[in-house]
Amino acid sequence: KFKHMIISIGTDKKTKIIEQLISELKKRGHEVIYFGPKNKESSNWTETTSKVIKLILSNKSDEGIVLCSTGTGASIAANKFNGIRAALCNDAETTKGTRKWNHANVLALSLNTLNFKKLNEILDAWFSTPYIKDKWNKSQIQNLKEIELNN
Repeated sequence: KFKHMIISIGTDKKTKIIEQLISELKKRGHEVIYFGPKNKESSNWTETTSKVIKLILSNKSDEGIVLCSTGTGASIAANKFNGIRAALCNDAETTKGTRKWNHANVLALSLNTLNFKKLNEILDAWFSTPYIKDKWNKSQIQNLKEIELNN
């Protein structure tokens, strides 16, 4: 039912939700590469996000999940890289939409608002929603690529 992937994770804080995320990804059959603190110390969210993205861009990771307090900083940092379409998702419906229409390849999450129930709903939506590849959606993704090239 699911495709095995290598998922890289970057976070500035290691919380119980991070442990749950790693456990859930492994339970779903994915390999996890983790960037972030080992214990209670903090990491720099721009650095952990950059490490995740560099793995994706070098084809050493299929997709990424980046986290920080609000998820916004990690999302912004990820989207600075050409070819990355990171989406900050706080619910399953947003997650479905960003996969279908935006072909998001990086999931950004807020450590402040995430709980175990919401995490599983978002992951269910992320991994079960395919990209829509009709002519219009393909043209939108092509437009994004052109925007990247013109900056």
